Amino acid sequence: MNADNEHPGQDQIGWRFDNTYSRLPDSFFSPAKPATAKAPRLSILNRRLADDLGLDLNGVSPEAAASLFSGQDLPNGSNPIAQAYAGHQFGGFTMLGDGRAILLGEHRSPAGHLVDIQFKGAGRTAYSRGGDGFAALGPMLREYIISEAMFALDIPTTRSLAVATTGETVYRQTRLQGAILTRVAASHIRVGTFEYVAARGDEANLRVLADYTINRHYPELADSPNRYLEFFRAVLDRQAALIARWQLVGFIHGVMNTDNMAISGETIDYGPCAFMNAYSADTVFSSIDHAGRYAYRNQPAIAQWNLARFGETLIPLIDPEQEKAIAIATEVLGEYPALFQEYWLDGMRAKLGMQSAEPDDLDLVQSLQAWMEKSKADFTNTFRDLSADELPVRDQYASPDFQEWNTKWKHRLSRESRPTLLVKAGMRRVNPAVIPRNHRVEEALAAAEDHDDLSVLHRLLKVLATPNEAGADAEMYQAPPSEDGSYRTFCGT
Repeated sequence: MNADNEHPGQDQIGWRFDNTYSRLPDSFFSPAKPATAKAPRLSILNRRLADDLGLDLNGVSPEAAASLFSGQDLPNGSNPIAQAYAGHQFGGFTMLGDGRAILLGEHRSPAGHLVDIQFKGAGRTAYSRGGDGFAALGPMLREYIISEAMFALDIPTTRSLAVATTGETVYRQTRLQGAILTRVAASHIRVGTFEYVAARGDEANLRVLADYTINRHYPELADSPNRYLEFFRAVLDRQAALIARWQLVGFIHGVMNTDNMAISGETIDYGPCAFMNAYSADTVFSSIDHAGRYAYRNQPAIAQWNLARFGETLIPLIDPEQEKAIAIATEVLGEYPALFQEYWLDGMRAKLGMQSAEPDDLDLVQSLQAWMEKSKADFTNTFRDLSADELPVRDQYASPDFQEWNTKWKHRLSRESRPTLLVKAGMRRVNPAVIPRNHRVEEALAAAEDHDDLSVLHRLLKVLATPNEAGADAEMYQAPPSEDGSYRTFCGT
């Protein structure tokens, strides 16, 4: 394995690594090396993302691309490490770290953005804790699909650049194909990263980490006299906005541990996640979330709980007097519920065609949700139907409860003083026609895993790339499954 001269063609790809994280103190990471892959093969490459990153992969052979994205031929300038972090997992604290992920470094895009390039599933690291460090093809392709769908929905997210199979066998419940995902992120700094440093009682390095993160993600705060408190407030604001966006499309993350909350405000770590079909606030898909801790209805409150853990790590930096620092941080944390509600309600107003704000808007939204839950209405299709110039004829819309709500909604829209066609066109811009339906995702994964057929996946990705368009190609992807109550997702480890 050679990072420099064995494959001179890499010089033309356009990698521009800076590797600022690996210049932090050694306690933040450990050196890492991707495992040897017996017979690497490229499964999928995100050429549009590669272009955005300024990477020219057009002249790279399939064999060279497979070698690159399986970690056999490291990019020029990369410096592979595994990051250390901790986390509250289902409420319990533990020391963690990248057990199956290797950060190659940070690449500078043509737009000047510094982004992490990370391998997921590239083998054991210093933090593997007895695991094999590998990943299987299905879960890696699943993350590719969901993260790219989230990007198309304009929700902050990590991205997927490539998936390569390794030719190795991964053992989970059964024998599976080994695979590596190349993930692109604003960074992989998590709430758990701060918890890791705080748990070690290392205030000096806590300040180093905070300053580094501020400079990287919140540079406007660098010269603020109260920058650590403002940092906390800024992270809180981004998370409130992010979780609101999840709720507005029925996305359920499934494992909102503190090590899965990115300080950048991106959605990260697509394990047992899924999109809701029939509306139910108690929806849970994760096979390991037996108590429903991370159910759809709980996501906003869990985000605040996670932010409380983040705030605790910053206490020594906010003020030298601990009690004063706790009081100040608690006051900022208390801003979260109203902030989330504002983002969410503004988003719901847009989904229902309302530009202005009226006091009864929350009641209008909640009464729609109550009807949706009672009638088991599909979340995505209901809002898309309401966006149509004429409401489709469906039995559920004939119910007295819906008719009563629809009358109130129409009266509310009449006060917007805008043409109905203009209102509905605006609604269609924010209400997707298609989401990555669970059964369609599983269909694509089964074709790839069982038959080495990626055509089903590519058709799905094509439709998901323009989620607000409802052309003929999208029609088959709009229908919910006939039975979804027993559907479960898994974390892939």
